Amino acid sequence: MSRQTAEAREPGSVSVEQIAEVAHEANRAYCRTIGDNSQLPWDQAPAWQRKSCVEGVKAILANPEMTPEQSHLNWMAHKRAEGWTWGPVKDPAGKLHPCFRPWDQLPPDQKAKDYIFRAVVWAFISSAAE
Repeated sequence: MSRQTAEAREPGSVSVEQIAEVAHEANRAYCRTIGDNSQLPWDQAPAWQRKSCVEGVKAILANPEMTPEQSHLNWMAHKRAEGWTWGPVKDPAGKLHPCFRPWDQLPPDQKAKDYIFRAVVWAFISSAAE
């Protein structure tokens, strides 16, 4: 699917921010299944987290063939530009994140978040193309 197709939207269709909200909520629900209850609902999530999600959606819309691994690398580049580094525990104040590592070093339960995120965005891309 081309970028033009991915960005083509019918009037009244969902915005990038709405897609980001759905992707965030899907990942938040998944996180609860693996015992991570730290994710806040979209409307309570910090601005930096919502911005990161929006940027992730924009990246996939611009490159619909992006793999989950490439999405993760894009997320890391975005975080790096904002001063984040690896840390054993997520610490927004210190800009530390345990997933700030190469794809092949992520545990499967963390990789799943990238697959879920991409699947949500793809659901919107696919429905817009019909």
